Amino acid sequence: MSAKAATPALVVYTYASCDTCRRATRWLVQKGLAFEERPIRETPPSTAELARALRSVEGDRGRLFNRSGRDYREQKLAEQLPGWSEAETLRRLAANGNLVKRPFLVGTGIVLIGFDEATWRAALG
Repeated sequence: MSAKAATPALVVYTYASCDTCRRATRWLVQKGLAFEERPIRETPPSTAELARALRSVEGDRGRLFNRSGRDYREQKLAEQLPGWSEAETLRRLAANGNLVKRPFLVGTGIVLIGFDEATWRAALG
């Protein structure tokens, strides 16, 4: 479910079975905000988008990860992440959308990771 626009200013990466993602896209629709919805598993955020997100969280790489996800837990990434460079972190996230915290929203001058209505309201109006 995404609002239609010629050129959406926002892209939101979601997972169809994620209740939080559905709440986020419903919120965007209710606010009348144009956006493009992309399936995060099939089309993960780009390395450039992830790098923007990393800057937005002041380099806290762990905040970009879906830490409750099966891939993260099974691969024991909590133990591996501290040894990775920023480039390695971004490469792995861009290669596996299951690892990225969702919903993941990018737009001109904005990146939002996860859905917190108050944060989204403050950022998007």
